[in-house]
Amino acid sequence: MSNAPVSSPSINAPKQSAGLRLSVMMFLQYAVWGVWLPIMANYLGAPVLENGQGGLGFTGAQIGWILGLAGAIGAVAAPFIAGQVADRYLNAERALALLLLLGGVVKLILATQTSYEAWLWLSILYSVLYMPTLALTNSIAFANLDDPEKKFPPVRAFGTIGWIVASVAFPVAWMMTDVKLVGYWPFIDGTKIAGSTHLIADAVTVSGIVSIAYAVYCVLLLPKTPPKKDVAHPFAFAKAFSLFSRLDFTVLTMAALIISMIHQCYFFRTGLYLENAIGFDVASVGPIMAIGQVSEILVLAVLGLFIKRLGYKWVLIMGTLSYVLRYGLFAFVLSDETPSQGIVQAAMILHGFNYGCFFAGAFLYVEKIAPRDISHSAQTVFGIIILGVGPVLAGFYNQYFDRYTDTAGSQQYQQFWYAQSALALVATVVILALFRQAKGAVAAEDTAT
Repeated sequence: MSNAPVSSPSINAPKQSAGLRLSVMMFLQYAVWGVWLPIMANYLGAPVLENGQGGLGFTGAQIGWILGLAGAIGAVAAPFIAGQVADRYLNAERALALLLLLGGVVKLILATQTSYEAWLWLSILYSVLYMPTLALTNSIAFANLDDPEKKFPPVRAFGTIGWIVASVAFPVAWMMTDVKLVGYWPFIDGTKIAGSTHLIADAVTVSGIVSIAYAVYCVLLLPKTPPKKDVAHPFAFAKAFSLFSRLDFTVLTMAALIISMIHQCYFFRTGLYLENAIGFDVASVGPIMAIGQVSEILVLAVLGLFIKRLGYKWVLIMGTLSYVLRYGLFAFVLSDETPSQGIVQAAMILHGFNYGCFFAGAFLYVEKIAPRDISHSAQTVFGIIILGVGPVLAGFYNQYFDRYTDTAGSQQYQQFWYAQSALALVATVVILALFRQAKGAVAAEDTAT
């Protein structure tokens, strides 16, 4: 899907007045996602209780397939739905509204389900509807900003803010009414209260309602963005596979597969880890994980400077080493009888380096080295690999750790996090030993945010 601005201007309002509406669009886009994803594994994995206060009792493998396979299929389908159907036949804002409306209905149905099969198939359907909207929001923003390179980053930052607000506000407003917190966000001491897990299902309902309201917003208030007439053939991205003849792209992809796999498993296990191993109340999980999103904003703000001073290779290594350190700390604190909640919360700050230095840095590098006529196709190929193939591998890998249980049936998280840290170290060695940055790929003036 092309991110280039369309030739015809918005007929709703001048481009220079669209910034606020596009910022609200980004806020809602990621609030729909952030309200449920950080805490969903807790609900899916919590034991079923007779009083209805528990979760669904799914295994770690089942949770991995629900969250991983669904996301992978959605990521693979996204370029075809957003890049072809939406770009060719519908205004982008109307295509966005249609997908959000259907996705919201699916979420409302999903919130009432209790079987693994229903959760798996409805999650796949939802992902196929939601993942294309990520590309559509970027396209709408680029098409309706008068200076996209300068104005897009702050607009996109509202997406991260939306994720933070949703992942913090829902637990605080809905799940913490009977939980006393000692300290203040982002460093809190969540007292574990039994019986609040079932309320997580309401996050799915809230996501559906917000998605439907967001669809109405798209139709009424977003700038009109007509279909493009020069959209490439749906399989045009195949020519971008020629980039694998380059050693730097191949090595980067190898490392990205490893990192995307362990990054996906972070969402499979972290919520359960914070609750079961560290002792936080389930209502504290979203606010604690949101620390990483705050850090992400700060790291992205200085990413251009990092690239200019250090080069892409060392920025990528900063990203992989931050995974080594974060997951190592998650495992290390379990050596004590009473794990340090403060160290775990501090380790969440490293998420900004995880995402900013590695993922954002990798996408920027691909943009730098790809020939101009296949730059968007190259991003599509790279995206499918790390958002499609990586999560599928994560499902198999995550399933392996179900065998490590103690006598009470609780996950032995120390082995899991040490394995995560070791794999991140492998990715670091791959980049350190084999990656050779292309000449001319250091300029970073267009990466600053």
